[in-house]
Amino acid sequence: MGFTNPVYDRDFPDPAVIRAEDAWFAYATNSSLGHLPVLRSDDLVDWVAAGDAMPELAPWVTAGRTWAPEVAVHAPDRFVVYYTALDTKTQRQCVGRAVASSPEGPFVDESDRPMICQDDLGGSIDASPFTDADGRRYLLWKNDGNAVGVDTWIYAQPLADDGLELTGDPVRLIKQDQPWEGHLVEAPFMWLREGRYYLFYSANDYGSSSYAVGYAVCDGPLGPCTKPGSEPILATTDDAAGPGHCMLIEHDGRTWMVHHAWPPDSVGSAVPGRTMWLTELTWDDDRPVLDGPHADVRIAP
Repeated sequence: MGFTNPVYDRDFPDPAVIRAEDAWFAYATNSSLGHLPVLRSDDLVDWVAAGDAMPELAPWVTAGRTWAPEVAVHAPDRFVVYYTALDTKTQRQCVGRAVASSPEGPFVDESDRPMICQDDLGGSIDASPFTDADGRRYLLWKNDGNAVGVDTWIYAQPLADDGLELTGDPVRLIKQDQPWEGHLVEAPFMWLREGRYYLFYSANDYGSSSYAVGYAVCDGPLGPCTKPGSEPILATTDDAAGPGHCMLIEHDGRTWMVHHAWPPDSVGSAVPGRTMWLTELTWDDDRPVLDGPHADVRIAP
């Protein structure tokens, strides 16, 4: 039995999914659902709105531009979300973190300043946590260089065990250097498979059909990283335009890419906006392969 994409057919940009409390929870960029919209599902296909997971914003934040949250599960009663928001002081998009005891929140950030704010490099966005096989934690993000006309880099840096502070020094992993990427790379997500570190990322203009997903292979969470190909591995099809801002989940021995995409006939439109899709990822030796995005998928998760 299959399913039909999108699995959530309303505006839900930059989706990220976790498993907790015997259910799936999805988070996204702010919308009519709240600062930190959260959905719940029992099967990854049928989703219901579960409210605003961060109803109160941190003291440093100006409301209205709370983007791209990703949640790290530390324990059954401890969840840390990394999110992007408008920093009142610098007027740049910067990265914060907040903590909750439930996947539905409320996530609380009492900080008076962002966790990361490279205001001289355009700001910092799209934070993504990664836990290595040895339990060490890292955070990846992008400097928002396209906001000020400079290069965009994907960075990585070690995290403290509690996930609340960065340690060590930031390392640059990749930047835009291929024609299909246009003027930016963003939305990093790291995945460990058979001792190899895969850095998935999006590139080009998110509001166009040129937006797509590529990948690099890294020696470790702090690089170095190389891009094996010169073309994206997930791009516009007849069913979906501008797929991107992805992350991976495993379920019943299969791997799924969660991502957003526009309806082909309404790219850039507020209605329905960027909807949430599932595309299965398989492997050809050590190369990730994606068949899609397709509206009709033969086998459900």
